[in-house]
Amino acid sequence: MDDKKALVVGGSNGVGLALVYELLDLGYSKVIIADKTCPEFVNKQIEYLKVNLTDFDTGIFEKYTDIGTLIITAGFGRSTRFETIEEKEIQNSFEVNTVAALRIIKFYYNKLLSKESFNCVIMCSIAGRVSSPLFALYGATKAALCKFIESINIELEKSGTSNRILEVSPGSIEGTRFYGKGNNISVLKELAENILKKAADKEELYIPKYEDVYKGVLGRYAKNPHEFGIQSYDYKINSNRMNNIPQLKVGYLSGTFDLFHIGHLNLLRRAKEYCDYLVVGVHKDASHKGKTAYIPFEERVEILKNIKYVDKVICSKPEDVDVYDEVKYNYLFVGSDYKNSERFNRYEEYFKDKDVKIIYFPYTKGTSSTQIRKILSDAIEK
Repeated sequence: MDDKKALVVGGSNGVGLALVYELLDLGYSKVIIADKTCPEFVNKQIEYLKVNLTDFDTGIFEKYTDIGTLIITAGFGRSTRFETIEEKEIQNSFEVNTVAALRIIKFYYNKLLSKESFNCVIMCSIAGRVSSPLFALYGATKAALCKFIESINIELEKSGTSNRILEVSPGSIEGTRFYGKGNNISVLKELAENILKKAADKEELYIPKYEDVYKGVLGRYAKNPHEFGIQSYDYKINSNRMNNIPQLKVGYLSGTFDLFHIGHLNLLRRAKEYCDYLVVGVHKDASHKGKTAYIPFEERVEILKNIKYVDKVICSKPEDVDVYDEVKYNYLFVGSDYKNSERFNRYEEYFKDKDVKIIYFPYTKGTSSTQIRKILSDAIEK
């Protein structure tokens, strides 16, 4: 058996997961799934690589330069009026749906330019090829991808290689979680088969159900884009596909953050891995611990505002639950030494009927504020 390897970005569910199984059926010895969430199972043929596409270093792919197939299916969106979209959601949508794909293609671009066969697939959407009212943000992210692929394929052709990027632009797909449903891989098997066959044949565009459905859709759009947009708007309204819930997971943690050190940075980094938007509450002083803060409150706030993992900084309140009505967070982060304390048992009870999970981070060895305080105290005494 040939030692064939593939990387599927966004392969933990939906079409991506169906493609993983199909690759294994085709005899691939290893499929790497790069995703924010872990797939349902891994084995010796499936390797999981945790990656948050809103903030990642392409260097994580250095150990996977021997792949022969690259598939990018990651993406998210929702049908809603633009006024319900949060600014951070706009940023995250482009980072995940568009920018991440371009960065990964850049990393593997020498393989595409090579004379050796390299299969490459990017999941786009029919929403990127037509007017998409109430789906405007998602459509914009995918439209950018469509034009990128179309242009890059010309560059590849002119370079003399036979490799191409296959743009897959489906409409609504059954068997995925996109509209809040569960995965049904058996329903997606035929689609996965077709995608991989067309990628191997170095085709440039695949629109599933083109002859039956989307040839007519694209024709109507080309004939009268405005009328098409009006009809698309009415269809989304009447089919109850609207989703007014922001696709952001908000996290909150509080602390003094005096004498900022690597332990603080690691805490913020770990918290951001769980959420899309991290709010940090800063204590005015350290009196609640019977200590004195060395760094003024305003300076500690300014330091935190300039850390890439932090999206917003606020003044903390005596109780973290007091912040909930203001921030509406989904995750509350705290050290593991608070677990089972009277205070956090109250918090657990309070959040029972709310969409909030308390994450208890174990303390790690390394620099701590206590150590720095002792060093300063000893130096002053001398």
